[in-house]
Amino acid sequence: MNTPNTFEVIIIGGSYAGLSAAMALGRSLRKTLVIDSGKPCNRQTPHSHNFLTQDGQKPSDIARLARKQVEAYDSVSFLNELATDGKKTTYGFEIRTESGKAFQAKKLIFATGIKDIMPDIKGFAECWGISVIHCPYCHGYEFRSRKTAIMANGDRAFHLASMVNNLTEDITILTMGRAEFSPEQLQKLEKNSVRIVEEKLSEIEHEHGHLSALHFKGGKMQHFDALYASIPFEQHTDLPGKLGCELTEDGYIKIDDFQNTSAEGIFACGDNTSYFRSVAQAVSTGNATGAYVNRELTEEQF
Repeated sequence: MNTPNTFEVIIIGGSYAGLSAAMALGRSLRKTLVIDSGKPCNRQTPHSHNFLTQDGQKPSDIARLARKQVEAYDSVSFLNELATDGKKTTYGFEIRTESGKAFQAKKLIFATGIKDIMPDIKGFAECWGISVIHCPYCHGYEFRSRKTAIMANGDRAFHLASMVNNLTEDITILTMGRAEFSPEQLQKLEKNSVRIVEEKLSEIEHEHGHLSALHFKGGKMQHFDALYASIPFEQHTDLPGKLGCELTEDGYIKIDDFQNTSAEGIFACGDNTSYFRSVAQAVSTGNATGAYVNRELTEEQF
C-alpha cells in the first residue's frame, strides 16, 4: 500500500517524546506522520530544568527547536489535529482525526502524555506548574530554602518530605484530612521538624501563578512560597484502550523493556508510561522507541 495517507509509522503526540521518536525514525528514512493537538501538559510551566543543554529554557522553546530539527527529515510529516478514533486493519492501523481525515500505518506510537485532574481548590489550576509543583528534580532547586508545603498523605507525603528536606528545612505537610502515617514515619517527620496540618485547603492566594498564601476551610491562612501536590491523572486520550493497550494499576500504559504495549504493533513513550515526568525522560524514551520501531520494521522487511 502506497498512498499519500499511508505511512510506516504514525506517532500520536508531537511533544518531546513524540518528536524524539520521529527524529530517530526520520534518520532511518521511515515514512512517518506525527499527529499533534498542540496541548502539552507542561504548557503553563515557565522553565524546564534538569535537562542537559536545555536547563532553564522555556518548554515551548525546546519544543519549537525540536520540531524545526525534525522537520529537516523529509520522510517525516506533521498534522496539527486531534486524533479521535482508530482501528486495526489488515495493513496495520487506521487513525481518524477530528476533521474526518483517515490515515494508515503499519506501526503506532502513543506519545500522548497524561491529563492532570485538578482539585476543586480556588487558584490551584492557575498555579499548577509555576508554584504548585509535582517534582523536586524539575522544580525543587528554584524553591530551595523557601517555605514549602506538601499536599499529600501517607507514604506519598512521607516520600516527598524526605526528598524536599534536602532542599529546605521549612516543610509543612497538608494531609487534607486525617493524617495517615505509621508511628515510625511520624517519628522521622518530627525529628526533621516537618509540620503536619490536617485542615483542608480551600484557596491558593497568588499573583500570576506565584502563590503567596494558603487559605484553609477553618478560616486559617499561612504564607508559603511553594506547594508540592500529588494529584490524580488520566490518560490524555482513550485511543490506547480502544486499540487494546492495557493500563497498569496506577493508570499508565503498560509497556515492556522495548516500549511495546500489550497490543501488537503499538508502542508508547513519555509521560503516559511512567511516573517519572520530565522533559529529559520523555526525550530519552522517545528516542529509544523510535529505534525499537525501526528495528521491528527492519526485521519484518529484510
